[in-house]
Amino acid sequence: MPTFLTVNGEQKVSMRAPMTPLIDVLREEFQLTGAKNVCREGICGACTVLVDGRPVVSCLVPVGSIPNAEVRTVESLADDGELSPLQRTMEEHDVVQCGMCFPGILMTLTSFFKECPHADKDQIRAALVGNICRCTGYERLIDAAVVLAKSS
Repeated sequence: MPTFLTVNGEQKVSMRAPMTPLIDVLREEFQLTGAKNVCREGICGACTVLVDGRPVVSCLVPVGSIPNAEVRTVESLADDGELSPLQRTMEEHDVVQCGMCFPGILMTLTSFFKECPHADKDQIRAALVGNICRCTGYERLIDAAVVLAKSS
C-alpha cells in the first residue's frame, strides 16, 4: 500500500509496509542518510526529523501513520549549498564532533527557533532534552545557539 509524502519539498511515494519506521524509508528507500539510526528506541534523538514542522524521532514513527505529511530532514537545511543560519553558527563555533547526534540536534533546534527565535540558554537546554550527545558536553552547542538567538 503506497504512502504519499512530501520529503524536503519533493513529492515521494513509499512502497514499504505501513509499519516500517520512517527512518528506514528515509535512509533505505529515499537515500536520505542524514538522520542516524542509533538506538531504535526513541531515546537518543539522532533520527529526529520534522513532520509537519514538529520534531519526531523517526525510528518510532510508522510511515503509514503519516500519510500526506511534510517531512524535512537535515538535507533540507542548506539552500543551494548555502548553510542555514543555524548550520553556519554551529560551524563558526566548531560544535560538531562525530556527527551521529548532530543532524537530530539541528532539526530539533530548527523547529525550536521557529517557535522561540530569541530563546535564552535555559530554554535552549530544555529544547534539547531529547537529543543525546555522547562525544561532548553541550556547552559549546548551547553557547552557539545563544549567539544565534541573540542575532535574530
